[in-house]
Parts: sequence; structure tokens; C-alpha cells
Amino acid sequence: MSIRHGVTTRRVATAALLATALSLSLTACGGDDGGSAKDKGSSSAPAATGNSKPQDDGGNTVPDTSKTLATISGNDGFQFVIHGATRDPGGFLTVTGSLKNTSGKKAYAPVAWNGQETNVRRTGRSLAGMTLVDKAEKKRYYVLRDTDGYPLTTTGITDVEAGGSVPFFAQFPAPPDKTSQVDIQIPLMPTATIEIS
Repeated sequence: MSIRHGVTTRRVATAALLATALSLSLTACGGDDGGSAKDKGSSSAPAATGNSKPQDDGGNTVPDTSKTLATISGNDGFQFVIHGATRDPGGFLTVTGSLKNTSGKKAYAPVAWNGQETNVRRTGRSLAGMTLVDKAEKKRYYVLRDTDGYPLTTTGITDVEAGGSVPFFAQFPAPPDKTSQVDIQIPLMPTATIEIS
């Protein structure tokens, strides 16, 4: 009887500890603005600090398009326009931008953008294959994952209509404060250098 009681007590304590750790992790990642990273077609970005960003009709935060850090064009008509690379207080770097289809027909997102890791391949379409490279520190940064293995980036982009545009975000560990530039690499697209703000 006392052994069963001890096991039950340990299970309850472990569950409480895991629940606390999960809530702290979610708080550190910027919380949830009502959507889930697993929602198909999600285009929400982490909450902005300081300047408020415009919102679309669905209440999702969209990138501030007033400046362009880089434009990356591929052979298939896709064009990534990077609008921001902002350090967050929690030690994260959030990249925001727009994915455009400059071709005259619907374009389908390549599977390579999802990334090759088993954990992110099972989450469906995403931009988890995107990486940042800090050449000065000789480090590569991958899109962060949540506790369930889902990438902290826009998910559900399967296609973009001709002439259409879709906002996106991707969150990475922040490079050291002395790093002011990183290379952004998206599978099947040319590499571009962006400034960190």
C-alpha cells in the first residue's frame, strides 16, 4: 500500500513539474496569439515588442513591409522578400518576410523547404529547412522547434497563386550580440546576406 502511494505521489509530482516546464517554455517562446503552429496555413508571427506591426483581417501579425533586407529569387517564380531580422529579449532572432509568386501560374512549394529532420518532416509543409549562417563565428542556426517537435515558422504553405504573396516568419536562436550580419539559406534558393536589427 505504501509503495503504491509513493509511486502515485511521484507521478503527480512529475506531472506537475512537466506542466510547469511546458508553460515556462511557451512563455519564453512568445506565447500563443490564438493560433497553433500546427494549423494548416498559419501565418502568425511571434508577438512584436516595441513597434506594433500591421495585422491582416484574420488578426495575424504580418511583416512590416516598409523596408527590405534582401530579395531572393528562384528559377520557379518564387521570390522571398526579407523584411526584418529582429532580436527578441528571450535570446531569439525572428526573420519576417513575404513569399511571392512572380510567375504567371500557380506555383507549388518544394518539399525541400520542409527540412530533412524526422521531427519536422512529420509536421507537414513548413519553412523549417531555412537556416542562418554566421560566417564570423562559423556557426549555422536552424529554425527552433517547440516541445512537440513542431518548427517555429510558418506552416501549411503548399502553393501560391500567380502574382500572390504570403507572409512568413521563422524563429532562430540569436547569434552573439557582436554579430550584425548573417547569411540566410533557403533550400533550392540562392544565399543572401541580411542585417540584424
